[in-house]
Amino acid sequence: MEIVKVGVILDMKSTVGSMANRTISMALSDFYSRNSHYRTRLNLLTRDSQNDVVLAAFSAIDLMKNEKVHAIIGPQRSSEAKFVINLGEKAKVPIISFSATSPSLSPSEHENKFFVRSAYNDSSQVKALASIVKAYGWREIILIYEDTDYGSGLIPYLIDALQESDTRVRYRSVVSSNANDNEILMELEKLKKNRTTIFLVHMTASLGSKLFKQAKIAGMMSEGYAWIATQGLSTLLDPVKDMESMQGVLGLRPYIPSSKKLEHFKLRWIKSADKPDGSTGGSNLFGLWAYDTVWAIAMAVERAGIENSSFLKSNTSKSRVDIAALGTFEMGAKLLDTLINTTFEGLSGNFHLVNGQLEPSAFEIFNVIGTSERVIGYWTKEKELLSELNDNNGRATNNLKNPIWPGNTIDQPRKLKIGVPVREGFTEFIKVVENKNKTTQVSGFCYDMFHAVLQVLEFPLPYEFVPFHDGSFDELLHKIEKQEFDAAVGDTTIVANRSTFVDFTLPYSESGVSMLVLVKDDERKNFWIFLKPLSWDLWLTTGAAFIFTGLVVWVLEHRINTEFRGPPQHQIGTIFWFSFSTLVFAHRERVVNNLSRFVLIIWVFVVLILTQSYTASLTSMLTVQRLQPSFTDVKDIQKNGYFVGYQTNSFVKDLLTKKLNFNETRLKNYTTSEDYHDALSNGEVAAIFDEIPYIKIFLASYCSRYMMVGPTYRTDGFGFAFPLGSPLVPYISRAILKVTEDKEKMENIEKALGNQATCEGQGPTTLSSDSLSVYSFGGLFIIAGIASMSSLLIYVFNFVCFHRPELNNHDPERSFWSKIIDLMKHFDQRDPSLHPFMKRSESRVHPEASPEGNGASPDTDDMQNHSRDSNEGADTVGSYEEEAHSSVGNDASIGAPNAS
Repeated sequence: MEIVKVGVILDMKSTVGSMANRTISMALSDFYSRNSHYRTRLNLLTRDSQNDVVLAAFSAIDLMKNEKVHAIIGPQRSSEAKFVINLGEKAKVPIISFSATSPSLSPSEHENKFFVRSAYNDSSQVKALASIVKAYGWREIILIYEDTDYGSGLIPYLIDALQESDTRVRYRSVVSSNANDNEILMELEKLKKNRTTIFLVHMTASLGSKLFKQAKIAGMMSEGYAWIATQGLSTLLDPVKDMESMQGVLGLRPYIPSSKKLEHFKLRWIKSADKPDGSTGGSNLFGLWAYDTVWAIAMAVERAGIENSSFLKSNTSKSRVDIAALGTFEMGAKLLDTLINTTFEGLSGNFHLVNGQLEPSAFEIFNVIGTSERVIGYWTKEKELLSELNDNNGRATNNLKNPIWPGNTIDQPRKLKIGVPVREGFTEFIKVVENKNKTTQVSGFCYDMFHAVLQVLEFPLPYEFVPFHDGSFDELLHKIEKQEFDAAVGDTTIVANRSTFVDFTLPYSESGVSMLVLVKDDERKNFWIFLKPLSWDLWLTTGAAFIFTGLVVWVLEHRINTEFRGPPQHQIGTIFWFSFSTLVFAHRERVVNNLSRFVLIIWVFVVLILTQSYTASLTSMLTVQRLQPSFTDVKDIQKNGYFVGYQTNSFVKDLLTKKLNFNETRLKNYTTSEDYHDALSNGEVAAIFDEIPYIKIFLASYCSRYMMVGPTYRTDGFGFAFPLGSPLVPYISRAILKVTEDKEKMENIEKALGNQATCEGQGPTTLSSDSLSVYSFGGLFIIAGIASMSSLLIYVFNFVCFHRPELNNHDPERSFWSKIIDLMKHFDQRDPSLHPFMKRSESRVHPEASPEGNGASPDTDDMQNHSRDSNEGADTVGSYEEEAHSSVGNDASIGAPNAS
């Protein structure tokens, strides 16, 4: 039988050290009682480090150099293990620790190659801790840890895991491992002033026990607080000594599957304890790992076949602690490889090393209640949180049983303290009722939206409303900055200056600021309404076109048409009468020039369109009630120095003074819709500026008397406010999008705003005149103008060409202006070749003689003449022959007396 020396380094005065020393002895006895046929036997050489790093290193050197150990179990603490691991690597001696859990010690190919961790790496628990925090909807947390390698080694991994689950570490509190009760209490009082009341504690059992006792004294184990203990603290806390100060704490520890072997061990342990009830010297997970470590080393030593191996000395030295004289263990690498590949079913479960350390299969989450621990769920890599380990329902958002929280309450901490503004007016958005029993009831559009958002969140978000009296919205938001509130829910508008001290969610309401004004009296009562259908520029253009058309027709008809001749006053009257009579198509003057007829055809078409448009517009004005605002332009209000109003405590005041440059002395603030109505109807203000949602609420009650007009000044609408950097903002914003995109939900939520359909047609737009403008008929006027000008130019060209030879024959050397004057004289003369139609008309209207036996009175002749004039479509040849025949008859009658 070969004896193999194995060193053990423990802190014998510590809970873990004294417990591990006993379990190691029991493990050695149990192993060889069951494996008596083994050729090797372990000889355990124990050293006490006394919680001293130097003494732990000294013990390791002594064991390697003088005792020639093949392996070392320990040291107990991570801080002690650092140097001992380096010594083991130098001497090729495997260092196996069941309690040094710091992530910085993890074995790898490049460092700590001769280190084996027969325990779980502390970093293996961070995802489970982050899942717990996320499951309860906590988005801010405070870390409390001790300033040792064990305490600080986990923090980077923990922060990364929390950030992945969108949880922000608001503060990190570092407590000295040697801190006394007073120092711990002072640190807790400092933490108590912080608005975050969720704490995650990572420290050793001795320091953790003192922390929870002082937390209870500080009143931090009461309702509204939550505490989570990491695996090391949860595993080592004495269930009898520490339970009283840990009521409501959540703990995380590795899950140990139940087995007959484990139950038998527990019975033996209780029987061998100092007290029969096991109240002292109780075993825990580290004790089980120590037990399994001895079994693993015993198996590896037997399988590696290192019975005859020895140390190779590098040199000799008389000093017991000369590092250079350690030498190397020639079979160390083989023993290490055999140990890493050793697997068996131990007391703590399946002993299987992955990358030189144990891998957890699951963690259990427990809740300290009374004098016991109640398991409320489990965490696994595959399914994360589960209420039962054999739950096959898959991953759930929060699949834990309901715990009892500090303060012996089932209400989940921490409730968000949400400030809600208490206001008199526009309670459709937010209404706060404070009951006699000190409860607060909140209702309205903003509350309904917030409630709908929480329903679609992926996690619970407990909250309580706190009424905010007598202050502006900015003051409410500053309460968040001062950590008096965690959020604000209400009709709080997102504006740039507020975003410097709070974070807003995405908006959930309509945005923009507009102007509310009084409606003018009914235009139908206007004495001059008949002028309204056409704008002034169109009236002037139409009048000019009438005159121009009349002038063109006169020019074309003057020489050949007697109706366009006569004294100057008569001709001017004819020009105006002819052109304006075309409005009602009542002109009696015949036109005989084809160019005149062409001009008149185009002009009558223009007049027809103008008259029809005028008639339609005037009819609309007289039959349809039209709401016209008293003001449409902000500049008009400023220019005349009128007062304007705004909502009390609103940011709109800053918009009016800083952006629109209103004098603050011209501003008046109002609170309710009734105040708005009174101020506008009594003439106290010319307009009220407010956000569009408020204006729509107002118009729903006073739609027919007021209008929303003018430009819209952009804002981002209503949003929920949170502290700067709050991790809740992206979650709430995404939930707002889900709600606003759901048409049915939004219809239910908007019921709080009442029926606004009566004023749907009104919008924040600048109103334009209803009068028709010249621009609408520009094409018609251009066509008529081109027709008139082209006809006039053709006529003038022909006239000049016809009379040019005559002018040149008289005196070719005359001046140009003299020729022009002669042309004007020729133009004013009657054309000798008078049109036969005109001759006929003249004979009827101005006969030179009348036969005595005619028997027709002058009135009858006039009536016949009018009848013939009105039948302009008669056959021209027949008319001409009739006229010639009449002329011959008249001549014969006149000449008859002379013949006799």
